[in-house]
Amino acid sequence: MSNIDLHKLAQDIKQWGKALGFQKVGISDIDLSQHEATLQQWLDNQYHGEMEYMARHGMMRARPAELLPGTVRVISARMDYLPPDASFAKDLKQSDTAYISRYALGRDYHKVMRARLKQLGEKIKLQVSDLNYRPFVDSAPILERPLAAKAGLGWVGKHTLVLDEESGSWFFLGEILVNIPLPVDKPVQEKCGACVACIKICPTNAIIEPYVVDARRCISYLTIELDGPIPEEFRPLIGNRIYGCDDCQLICPWNRYAQITDEQDFHPRQLLKSQELLTLLNWTEAEFLERTQGSPIRRIGFERWQRNIAVGLGNANYSEDIIVALESALEASTSELVKEHIQWALSQQKSRPSVSKKTLRLTRSIEKGLPRDA
Repeated sequence: MSNIDLHKLAQDIKQWGKALGFQKVGISDIDLSQHEATLQQWLDNQYHGEMEYMARHGMMRARPAELLPGTVRVISARMDYLPPDASFAKDLKQSDTAYISRYALGRDYHKVMRARLKQLGEKIKLQVSDLNYRPFVDSAPILERPLAAKAGLGWVGKHTLVLDEESGSWFFLGEILVNIPLPVDKPVQEKCGACVACIKICPTNAIIEPYVVDARRCISYLTIELDGPIPEEFRPLIGNRIYGCDDCQLICPWNRYAQITDEQDFHPRQLLKSQELLTLLNWTEAEFLERTQGSPIRRIGFERWQRNIAVGLGNANYSEDIIVALESALEASTSELVKEHIQWALSQQKSRPSVSKKTLRLTRSIEKGLPRDA
């Protein structure tokens, strides 16, 4: 290794990374000791909820060399995912339309990014024969956001996501642990300033203070990670969000600079984007498995998918069609978890004042500018 120009290799790694579809690549050391006390306090407060894997490995998350012995550097990479025609406002305002976090509308990013990171690792190995490396994409106990910040990919915002002043936060992160002493990059300056927009916009007040998220209150946790019933106090606050939540990113001023992804794998599947909740409720389990193949959504399974849709329908504007569909689904379901949420949704729908079909027809006619007797 003494014959290798490490500075040139570091520059080559960044160029190779861009050629593989990463928008930015940076390199950091592995010292995360300053984050250990914060991590331990977060775990002690039980902010990880039912995500037992967060606590299982203890401080290993802040010690990459325990994850892969011999590690001295971490290569962090960023891949943008903001899709074209994201339709944020349109879908969130339509109470009977399912809102799915925009990262999940395309192909599973874990597979896309890990394959590219492995290619990057193999390119490095051609130059350094005794390279030992491992790529990770949300697949290991590692503090990826502090590492990305150390590598100069951005700063950790008050919503705990990494922000870049030129691209916002609509990107995925991945890492390669390596055993070669590459030169490291400099962190960038934190630029959230006095802004607390993300804290104020959170529907469930999950960002309990700057840089601290109580996952037990987070809609992404409630709709994705939580196995059992969604606590009733949070159900009305979830609205029509059936998989994840983007609110803290939507409100962030830095995301006005976000770039649309060129990665076709992250472009939305039409069967998932802007679909009516009732349409998704009518999917069979076989249809769910077929239509979410290769999607991150599949990991929650059909039962939690139906649970989330039931909550969304309970929050939708009053509809006789919704009540009929929920009653039919209640009768057909064999899951006690799903039944509980359907019953809640029915109680929500039936507690709202109904609007007669004649009044609805009259309103629609007026909106279309048609004569009242048409």
